[in-house]
Amino acid sequence: MTYVIAEPCVDIKDKACLDVCPVDCIYEGNRSLYIQPDECIDCHACEPACPVEAIFPADELPDEWAHYTEVNRAFFVETTDIGSPGGAAGVPARQVDHPVVSALPTASRDAVTNQSE
Repeated sequence: MTYVIAEPCVDIKDKACLDVCPVDCIYEGNRSLYIQPDECIDCHACEPACPVEAIFPADELPDEWAHYTEVNRAFFVETTDIGSPGGAAGVPARQVDHPVVSALPTASRDAVTNQSE
C-alpha cells in the first residue's frame, strides 16, 4: 500500500507534507503534489500533516477520489525524468500535471481561503 494525494490538494499545495516525509517522495506538479508510489514507505507521516486532508492510504481513498491512485502513479510515468529512485528535494516543480488534474476548474484564491476556514 502507498499513500495518495487526492483532489483537495489541487490549487492549494500547502507543502506541509514535504517537511515530514522521511524519504522525500512527494513531488510538485503545476497545480498539485504527487506521491511517487515506488518511493513511498507507507510511514503515515504525511497524512496528518496535510491541512486540507488530501492524503489517504490507497485502500482508504473516498470513492469520489479512488481514481487518484492511478493519477499519482501515471504522473511519474508521464514525467519519466523524476521519481524512483530519486528524491524530490533536488527536483524543481514541474509545470505539468496529470490530465485529470489539468482538466479541473481553477479554484480562485478566495474560494480556496473560504474552503479552509
